[in-house]
Amino acid sequence: MPPSDWEMLARDCLVEVLAHGVRPEEVHLDSELTRDLGLSSLNKVLLLTNLCQETGVGLNNFTEQDLARMTTLRNILDALRARSGAAAS
Repeated sequence: MPPSDWEMLARDCLVEVLAHGVRPEEVHLDSELTRDLGLSSLNKVLLLTNLCQETGVGLNNFTEQDLARMTTLRNILDALRARSGAAAS
């Protein structure tokens, strides 16, 4: 999947993980995942795992510190794009 499609994918994956009636078009890239959307730390890991599987970016490219810095969907997308060259071949 090309990186240009990742934004919609990220919104869809987030809505799937949240499972509380939010529609993808209602998700803003700069909304705080925990404060604004109520995403738990476990669900953040599930979200990142799903996105890594869909984009081909290895989950092993991220540290706990990376995960802690991912406070918005935009942060996650930026991190995925930065590591997309490190995707498994």
